[in-house]
Amino acid sequence: MYELSIVVAFAILAYRNLNVHEDEFANTSRKIGDRVGKLWDIAHLSMRENRLLRAEKALLTILKIDEKNAAAYNRLGILYAKQKEYRDAIDCFEIASSIEATPSSLHNLGLIYYETENYDKAAVAFEQALKLEDGLAARHVAYAKVQEKLGNYKLMFNELERAAELEPNKETYSLLLRAYETHDMVKEADLIEAKLKKIVKPKATSKARRMIRPARRVVV
Repeated sequence: MYELSIVVAFAILAYRNLNVHEDEFANTSRKIGDRVGKLWDIAHLSMRENRLLRAEKALLTILKIDEKNAAAYNRLGILYAKQKEYRDAIDCFEIASSIEATPSSLHNLGLIYYETENYDKAAVAFEQALKLEDGLAARHVAYAKVQEKLGNYKLMFNELERAAELEPNKETYSLLLRAYETHDMVKEADLIEAKLKKIVKPKATSKARRMIRPARRVVV
């Protein structure tokens, strides 16, 4: 009986200690979360104000706390790209993509590869981004530009046409028109030019309203 009471006592003590550790862990996690949140605020504000060194320090601190924070790596890559530190930007985007492959991180990686004229790797990155999200015209335009550099003109036209379908506006039609004209595709160019004219056609000005003057009254 005495041995049983000892076992029960130890079980109760262990349960209480477990609750204490869980509470401590929750408090610590909350504190870490609050700190990371403040650091994100500093990073966003600093980048808006072009205080890049301060933003970099905030992001690096986040990564010291959470070394697998893909969003922080992605944001840090954008920061390095702004400063044309392309090697560091590529490293950040590659790490971000390896932790959590998102359309934005892969697209950003493709843009840096394009900027450094590594077109094959840029094409792969853009393809992966499009597999995850293909509903944005900008992604198709970027992929089209890479295919142009690689000499894959048929694929380039397909991507520009897809971009124009997704977002039929002045920008996408202008890019497609320029591509058709460059390759002497007159018939296709004429069709796009007609669509473009409808978009940029100035709206008919409404007739100026006739000014209504107040009736003159004789003051007695």
